[in-house]
Amino acid sequence: MSSKRQGFTPQHVAVIMDGNGRWAKARNLPRIAGHQQGAHAARECIIAAVDQQVRYLTLFGFSAENWKRPVSEIKDLMSLLAFYLNSERQLLLEKNVRFRVIGEREKLEPDLNQQILLLEEETKNNTSLDLILAISYGSRQEITQAVQKLIEYNKITSLYKDNLLTEKDFTRFLWTSDIPDPDLIIRTSGEQRLSNFLLWQSAYAELLFLDVLWPDFTRKDFAASIDVFQKRQRRYGMVDYE
Repeated sequence: MSSKRQGFTPQHVAVIMDGNGRWAKARNLPRIAGHQQGAHAARECIIAAVDQQVRYLTLFGFSAENWKRPVSEIKDLMSLLAFYLNSERQLLLEKNVRFRVIGEREKLEPDLNQQILLLEEETKNNTSLDLILAISYGSRQEITQAVQKLIEYNKITSLYKDNLLTEKDFTRFLWTSDIPDPDLIIRTSGEQRLSNFLLWQSAYAELLFLDVLWPDFTRKDFAASIDVFQKRQRRYGMVDYE
């Protein structure tokens, strides 16, 4: 039986939005200009995902490692994020998009956390697309916290004794517990690595590395990525006899 998915739209697409700094440097612009143009590309990506009938879209917006960047750049990024959440609110409502955030929220400023919570609440019943923004996110941190939560839970319940823990059980403790694993992970800017992004969840994801810098990413790039995905074969360890 063939596992080729001609015409199959991925349920979940995740994107590592890379190349903002290089885009700005090539134009002799400050780094924040690249991030601003990158926010526009994110908007295009959301619209494209809705148009392509993708059900979940995860955007890697700020990594756990990004806290090591200069304080001034972090401040600019957080200000841009706050502005973005406000400016794109109407788009999310018009496109029937549910907004969600995964990551170490406790590291964000209280005002920003409050803004995130309000937007999550306002869009929680939207059904065309779940937009998951990974902020202060690191997959190793996520897995470590999941293990800690599981240990504490098991102290109370003794549910996972005698080696009865399964992969499905463990997944319940991840930040993505109610989100399906990505079918396709796209990374822009020509880099070919996951950079601590959805390591557990990407076990069977198709990986696509694009040379385009993130600020130049368009709806056409998204559609082309879906087309590449549809032409690939996904065997999940099985044999294709056709």
